[in-house]
Amino acid sequence: MAKRKDSRPDYCSPEWNDYVMGHFQDNELIDGNPLTAGLRRVSELLIGVIVDSKPTQIFPVQGDGIGRATVAYEVTFKTDEGNKTYGDVAEVWAGNTDDLFCVHAVATASTRAEGRALRKALKIRALAAEELCKKDVSKYIAENDIDRLSKDQVNFIDMKCKKLDIDVMGFVNSGSKQYRSIYEVARETAAKMIKEINKFSNDESLIKPEYKNYKDDWNQ
Repeated sequence: MAKRKDSRPDYCSPEWNDYVMGHFQDNELIDGNPLTAGLRRVSELLIGVIVDSKPTQIFPVQGDGIGRATVAYEVTFKTDEGNKTYGDVAEVWAGNTDDLFCVHAVATASTRAEGRALRKALKIRALAAEELCKKDVSKYIAENDIDRLSKDQVNFIDMKCKKLDIDVMGFVNSGSKQYRSIYEVARETAAKMIKEINKFSNDESLIKPEYKNYKDDWNQ
């Protein structure tokens, strides 16, 4: 069992983090980071009884198979000062989650979000153990380039817009989402843009006036 301090420091004091961490069992820690189950136990011990704990928003994987899921979570404690609620958000995708858990994206994101809310309530500096990932995320992104549009897509959009005298960024930002650069556009979204531009090629009357006036320096 991890060593526990006897005297309780002030909740906002520099000593508070070490005090809290001293309450976790060894089997509740992975590399010094508490599991969400341990966070639940210690938070009820030090903060108050959990009276409500649930996801408040779920953004599941779109389509079939493995993808990106996001969950917002809230935990409410009954304390001497009344009920107190803490919340946070967690995201799961192939780049920040070990492969074993990617297939359960929503459940994993929910556990992570709960853990983040609990460690926020406890005011500790450690991560929840479920947030840990053995993958090098930056390396994964560089090697897989999953979400970014391809160079060929950029070149095709540029070529078509130039031929049709369309302002590239004006067209790119014609939807609900605004982009500072075309390189922020997801590959799937770029595919939809290309499909739309191909419609313009077949019928130029579909081109709205605000799309017009191609600029050679749009990508500088």
